[in-house]
Amino acid sequence: MNLLFSGNIKVFDGVLTCLLSVLNRTKSKEAFNIYLLTMDVSYLKPEYLAIDDKSVEFLDRVVKGYNPLNKVTKIDVSDFYQREFANCPNEQCYCSPYTLLRLFIDLIPEIPEKILYLDCDIMFNREIELLYETDVSEYEYAAARDHYGKYLLNPNYINAGVLLFNMKKCRETGLFEKARELIKTKKMLFADQDAIYHSTVKKLMLPQRFNDQKFLHKHTVVRHFSKRLFYLPYPHTDNIKQWHVEKVRKVFHYRQFDDIYEIYSDLRRKRENEIFHESAENGQE
Repeated sequence: MNLLFSGNIKVFDGVLTCLLSVLNRTKSKEAFNIYLLTMDVSYLKPEYLAIDDKSVEFLDRVVKGYNPLNKVTKIDVSDFYQREFANCPNEQCYCSPYTLLRLFIDLIPEIPEKILYLDCDIMFNREIELLYETDVSEYEYAAARDHYGKYLLNPNYINAGVLLFNMKKCRETGLFEKARELIKTKKMLFADQDAIYHSTVKKLMLPQRFNDQKFLHKHTVVRHFSKRLFYLPYPHTDNIKQWHVEKVRKVFHYRQFDDIYEIYSDLRRKRENEIFHESAENGQE
């Protein structure tokens, strides 16, 4: 199974928790190929740095602990970004320029024919094969509806945080080429998501349980911790992510991920110790 993430140095906790949920909920013995797109655009913001090799190596060790054939591969797409999107109308989009990186995957030879893109703020509540084994042979991709967009924009407006791509079909229709052209020429409210939606020829709509952005039911496969609206104690938005463990428990009252959080906590301490020793060694040098 092939998974795709994108982000900067700050996505470590998101990718780690998401992968732990995948690996601890799956029943499949099949190996995972995990691709992580990143880049350095620190000229926009100091924190917009590529995820470092040490973090990628740590993630690779973690996934290999479940299956020696699992692999995490970092792909730096800084050159693609500079050539295609530097100074474009959507460079300062609603989230970050890293949301645009998935629009380059048709240009990357390593990307396989079927691949599941995941935002970093996602946890799997059930086995990933329920989603990954979806037949997309006749579609560019499969996606679920956006929780708010399906009411405010269009009943079939998608959320781009979970996208099961058929790369062969995407290349045939020019999905990514059209989306990149929109990004370069037209300012859009939801940038990458709008660009994909408006460039689509044929998509498979998935039930909400494959990208639930508000609730966690027993049948939920993917819980997407995106920004959401709360009505109490007063109307407000909050952006609680799955690695905000205590807030997840206090606000959402979720205990379904406690087994994953226990593993995550141990691994997080291990990574912090490694960072401490690396810093100490560099200081001595």
